Amino acid sequence: MALRPGDDKTTVSTENNTPTGRATLVPPESVVFGRSSAMQAIRQKVDKAAATNVHLLIQGDNGTGKEVLARHIHARSPWSSGPFVKVNCAAIPGSLLESELFGYQKGAFTGAYASKPGRVEMARCGTLFLDGIGELDMSLQAKLLQMLQDGQFCRIGDQEERRIEARVICAAGRQLDQAIASGNFRSDLYYRINVISLGLPPLSQRCEDIPVLAEYFLELFNQRFARSAPSFSPKTLQRLASYAWPGNIRELENWVARYVILGVEAEPIHVVPERRPINFSVQVREDGTIPLKRIAKDAALEMERHLILEVLNANHWNRRRTAQILDISYRALIYKIREAGLSIRPGRRNATSPGDTTSNSPE
Repeated sequence: MALRPGDDKTTVSTENNTPTGRATLVPPESVVFGRSSAMQAIRQKVDKAAATNVHLLIQGDNGTGKEVLARHIHARSPWSSGPFVKVNCAAIPGSLLESELFGYQKGAFTGAYASKPGRVEMARCGTLFLDGIGELDMSLQAKLLQMLQDGQFCRIGDQEERRIEARVICAAGRQLDQAIASGNFRSDLYYRINVISLGLPPLSQRCEDIPVLAEYFLELFNQRFARSAPSFSPKTLQRLASYAWPGNIRELENWVARYVILGVEAEPIHVVPERRPINFSVQVREDGTIPLKRIAKDAALEMERHLILEVLNANHWNRRRTAQILDISYRALIYKIREAGLSIRPGRRNATSPGDTTSNSPE
């Protein structure tokens, strides 16, 4: 790729998933990487790779900060003055994604009344960020592979070959090696985009970074919303660090924004269930043996019961919200509530079965 830093300062607006509706900001390095050993290992890779133009692959669960890391790499690269162009591959139908990526010439198809450059051209002398690369259909994977191999592409309906002059960073929310094994992703494309791989851990595996992130979001939203929400107490930070955060950093960000907007009554300490030890006794048979399988099953059921009860209480027995947090269906939650003997909400008179649609308790 013939990149010339600073040659083109075109800016491109990008999609935005932040709770404030503003362009994504790049936090300081101390916030991006935190204190955890897993993120420090990624930081070392980024420091070595940022100044090069090799292809990068970022993998991680939804909400772990893949786009933020890509923007950080762009800002650290020699082409930081160029555009950062994001393409959400999962959000654009396959029939439209090809023209969105590569552009088209006038008259290439019905409705093409004028020529239009694609995102690849718009990222000239900058960074092209392909988010959700694992969602590409096979035909488009082949065309993307050819572009990365040859460093050239053609607009739809055009014979002229154009050079790609952008650094390519790809992101996937799932392990692409599993997609390769199932035949849904080309192995040759995987090896082409995976020159350097960065695997972002879920937030639950970097608990020591949660206080840093929470305080950063608190300061950010206080400024953005012109509020003065107080800092989190040590107890609140401890409880935030003990929560599993299934939505990862995005969930933490949204909760802090809600705290800043709504005030003390929305403080996450009232939302995040505090983990409590589960007391479980082991019974030894008369012959001195221990029924491990039965004990493990009973322990799992007891832990499941405690978790369901904590999430129900934390969400004021809103069963639909609880089902979403636990990532199970509403019907499955109702079954588990009854199985665990939690069908009557503690402290609520005349409470009916959670499955009863006539109940006054929230769903």
